[in-house]
Amino acid sequence: MATPGSGFWSFGSEDGSGDPENPGTARAWCQVAQKFTGGIGNKLCALLYGDSEKPAESGGGGGPRGPPPPKATPGGGGREPPRATSRKATCACNQKPCSCPKADVNYAFLHATDLLPACDGERPTLAFLQDVMGILLQYVVKSFDRSTKVIDFHYPNELLQEYNWELGDQPQSLEEILMHCQTTLKYAIKTGHPRYFNQLSTGLDMVGLAADWLTSTANTNMFTYEIAPVFVLLEYVTLKKMREIIGWPGGSGDGIFSPGGAISNMYAMLIARFKMFPEVKEKGMAAVPRLIAFTSEHSHFSLKKGAAALGIGTDSVILIKCDERGKMIPSDLERRILEAKQKGFVPFLVSATAGTTVYGAFDPLLAVADICKKYKIWMHVDAAWGGGLLMSRKHKWKLSGVERANSVTWNPHKMMGVPLQCSALLVREEGLMQSCNQMHASYLFQQDKHYDLSYDTGDKALQCGRHVDVFKLWLMWRAKGTTGFEAHIDKCLELAEYLYNIIKNREGYEMVFDGKPQHTNVCFWYVPPSLRVLEDNEERMSRLSKVAPVIKARMMEYGTTMVSYQPLGDKVNFFRMVISNPAATHQDIDFLIEEIERLGQDL
Repeated sequence: MATPGSGFWSFGSEDGSGDPENPGTARAWCQVAQKFTGGIGNKLCALLYGDSEKPAESGGGGGPRGPPPPKATPGGGGREPPRATSRKATCACNQKPCSCPKADVNYAFLHATDLLPACDGERPTLAFLQDVMGILLQYVVKSFDRSTKVIDFHYPNELLQEYNWELGDQPQSLEEILMHCQTTLKYAIKTGHPRYFNQLSTGLDMVGLAADWLTSTANTNMFTYEIAPVFVLLEYVTLKKMREIIGWPGGSGDGIFSPGGAISNMYAMLIARFKMFPEVKEKGMAAVPRLIAFTSEHSHFSLKKGAAALGIGTDSVILIKCDERGKMIPSDLERRILEAKQKGFVPFLVSATAGTTVYGAFDPLLAVADICKKYKIWMHVDAAWGGGLLMSRKHKWKLSGVERANSVTWNPHKMMGVPLQCSALLVREEGLMQSCNQMHASYLFQQDKHYDLSYDTGDKALQCGRHVDVFKLWLMWRAKGTTGFEAHIDKCLELAEYLYNIIKNREGYEMVFDGKPQHTNVCFWYVPPSLRVLEDNEERMSRLSKVAPVIKARMMEYGTTMVSYQPLGDKVNFFRMVISNPAATHQDIDFLIEEIERLGQDL
C-alpha cells in the first residue's frame, strides 16, 4: 500500500519521489476517493495512509524475503488473509424502496446464490462488487508505486503448502471469495510496475483496463453481428485502420483478432497453404506435395508449432541464417528455396520477422519481398513485437516493405501496451480467410437473416467462441489518438537507447552485439569483478553463464525488479532488457543497472 512518501504520490515525475512530511497530497487523494460509493473511498484512504509492502533491503535481518510470513492456520488448511466479516454501507439516494446497499452485509453468511439473479439480490450484489472493485483499485495504485515489490516471490511448494487451493463440493462464503481475490493479487506479478522489464508485454493502461472490465461485463461472443453488434463493427473499423497503416490501399483486405501471436502466425500458414492448394481443406495433406516454409533462425518458435499442428511437420520449416545483428540473410533464403525446389519440394511460405523476440531485429523486408515475388511464395511478416513501430513516424522505416506482405501478425498487447490479449492477423486478399475456414454452420450463420451477413465474422475464424479483444484497443486509440501511441513508442525506444549508451562502455558490461538496438531490446552480459581478470576461454564462459540466472533469482527474492535472460546459439546466458511500459523513466533504468551490480558483485 502506498504511503504519502512513496513513489505513488508523484508517479508522473521523473524520480518518483514524494514529500514524506507533507500529508496534503494524501488528503487530496482521499477527497477524490470519497466520491466512490459503498465504502470504497474509506478503503482507499486506509490504503493511502497504510503500510506499504516494501521491497526488502539488501542488509535487512529478514534476508531477501524480509519479515517472515504469517503462520499457517492449524490443521494444514493453509493460511488466510485477515478476515473482515461485515461491511457497513450507507444509502446514497432518497428513493423508496431503494436498491442501495444500506444495511449491514455480513459476507460470512452469504454465498454466490445470494447474489443476482437471486430474489432481493441487488443489495448484496452491489456491496460485493464494490468490495471487489476496492481490491482491484488498491492493486492498481500499488502497481505504480515504486516503493512496493514487483513480485512477492514464493516457491511453488511454499504456496501450495501455505494456502488451500483445492476445489470442493460445498460452496464457500463470499467472505472467503473476497479473501481469494486478495490472496491471488498478493502473489501476482505487478506487470504494470515501472521496474518490471521481464516480458514484451508490460504496463497497465487505465483506459485499456476500463475497456477490459466493460468487455467482461458485456460477456458476449464475436461470431455474429446479432449478439455483438458494436464489437463486430469496431473490429471491422480497427482492422481496416491497421491495414491502412501497413500500407494496403484503402485499408483493403481482411483480418481477425486471435488468441495471441502464435495463433495469428498459424492462421497465416493455414491461409498460405490454402491459397496454393485449396483442395487441402477437404482432402488433407495426402493430396498435396511436400510443403516447405522458411523463417530465420532467430524467429519465434510458433512457426514450428504451427507447422506441427497443421500436419506440415517441423522438419518442413527451414531456418535461414542471420547476420550478427539477428537479421535474416536474403542470399541464404534464396539458396535454401532453390535447394528445396531441386528436391521436388514446394516452398509455400516465407515468414520474415519485424522485431525478433531476443535481439529485436528487423529482417530486410524489401529484399525478402523481392525473393517471394520471384518464386511466387506467400510472404508473411511476424510483426507481433515490432508492429507497433508503424505508429511512429520516427521508427516506421524499420518495417519498410511490410506493405508488400500477403499477411502480417501485429500484437497491440506488446509494444502498444494494450491489456492482454490483443493480437491481429491481417491479410491482404479479401475473402481468402473466409474461403479457407468457413464451414457454413446453419445454426449460427443462417443465410436468410435480415441484416448484412458480411458482418457475421465467425465463420472465417478457427474458433467458434471468440473473445472480444478489439474494444480495449479501440477505446485506447480513441483516448490516445495515433499521436499518443507514437509518443509512447518513441519514449520506450529512447529509454532503450539511454540504457545502451550507459552500459556500452561501463566497466563490468559487455554487449552481445555491436551497435545501438533497433528496438527496445538491449542484450548484454554483466561480468562480476571476479571474472573481469580471466582470459576469454571456456572456463570464463562457463562461469559467466551462471551469473545472469543467479542475479535474476535474487531480483525475484528481493522483489525489486525483473528482467529476462537466455542463451542464444553459442552465446551463454545474457540479459535481454525490453521496454514497453510508458511508466518507466530514466531513473528506473538507472535503478536496474545499480541493482544488477548490487546483486551480482559477489559472484
